[in-house]
Amino acid sequence: MTSSPARSTRAWNYRVAMVTVITRVVLREGDAHEWDDAMRERLGAARDRQGWLGGQLLKPEEAPAERVIVGTWDSREDWAAWHDDEAFRETRERLDSTHAERSQITWQEVLADVRAP
Repeated sequence: MTSSPARSTRAWNYRVAMVTVITRVVLREGDAHEWDDAMRERLGAARDRQGWLGGQLLKPEEAPAERVIVGTWDSREDWAAWHDDEAFRETRERLDSTHAERSQITWQEVLADVRAP
């Protein structure tokens, strides 16, 4: 496979001093739309938080009632401070009421993060 000229000359940005938290949620039947809207609102509010680097809201193709949230932060402390923020707490009750089971959280140490400039 040959890389395109634009890609071969692109300078990549490398950053590794960060952590990623992955949260898996199973939603009750019929609650996905409401939950997705509330989570998009929460992710939008996180953009201005100290330490927030980015995030994704994912829906597994093989499990449409599940959601996976990938959040990348400078540190766990920044993530914990976000959980004390009013904007976070405002959506917590709405989101938690739509879960079919307790969410699962795992932490990942980022060894490499390569993104296009």
